[in-house]
Amino acid sequence: MDLGIAGKHAIVCAASKGLGKGCAMALAEEGVHVVITARTAATLEATAAQIRGKTGVQVTAVTGDITTAQGRAAALAACPAPDILVNNAGGPPPGDFRDWTRDDWIAALDANMLTAIELIKATVDGMMERGFGRIVNITSSSVKAPIDVLGLSNGARSGLHGFVAGVARNTVRRGVTINSILPGPFDTDRLRGTFAFRAAKTGEDEAAVAAAQAAANPSGRFGTAQEFGKTCAFICSAHTGYITGQNFLLDGGAYPGTY
Repeated sequence: MDLGIAGKHAIVCAASKGLGKGCAMALAEEGVHVVITARTAATLEATAAQIRGKTGVQVTAVTGDITTAQGRAAALAACPAPDILVNNAGGPPPGDFRDWTRDDWIAALDANMLTAIELIKATVDGMMERGFGRIVNITSSSVKAPIDVLGLSNGARSGLHGFVAGVARNTVRRGVTINSILPGPFDTDRLRGTFAFRAAKTGEDEAAVAAAQAAANPSGRFGTAQEFGKTCAFICSAHTGYITGQNFLLDGGAYPGTY
C-alpha cells in the first residue's frame, strides 16, 4: 500500500533507538524526510546514517533533550513546518510512590505530558493552515492497564491522553489528526530496565523474569520496534484522515478487556 506521504517532513522525538527509531525508519521507508532527536550524539548520528543508507531520504539529526525548551527549539528550527510529529520521550523510572517527591512528579509531567503539549502547540496551527497534519503520541499501555511500579508514567501519560481527547476533535476538520499509540511489552532498553528493577526487588534472575513475562503474553513474545514503526507510519498516512483522538493499544493481546 502506498501511504501517500512521500515528500512530507516529520519530527520524530527520542529516535536514536527503540520505538522512536522504529517510527523514524518506517516513515523514511515511505519517503518522508525526517528530523530525529535524542540526547546522545553518537547514537543519534549512527541512527541517522543507517536511515539515510537504507532509504535515501533527508535525515537531520538534532542532538538535545526534547523535554527542555532548548531541545524543542532546536528540533523546530530544523523542521519549522512539519507535516508529521511523533511525540516520544523516555519514561520516568520505576519505583514505589512513597519514595517520590514533588520534584519527581514535576519531572514526569514535564517529560511525558507537557513536552508533547508544547510541541503540539508549536506545530498544530501550521498543519491546519496547510490542510494536512498527523500527530502521534507514543505513550504506554499503562494508561489503559496501570503498572504498579510505573506510577509516575501512569499519571503523567494519562494526563496527556485527557488533553488530546479534547484537542483532536477541534483539528480534524482541517485535516489534522492526533492519535496515540500505547505500547505494551516491546523489546527495548526501557523494558529491560523494568525487568532489572523487578529482579533486584525480588532476587530473581533478570533473564528468568524476562522469559516469564514473554511467556505470559498471549503472543508468547515481545513486540519489535519495526512492527511498532509500521503501525505509526500507517496512522500518519494519507488514508487515516477519519481517525482522530484514538488510542491504539499494541500489547500482543495482554489487555484482557473488551473495550
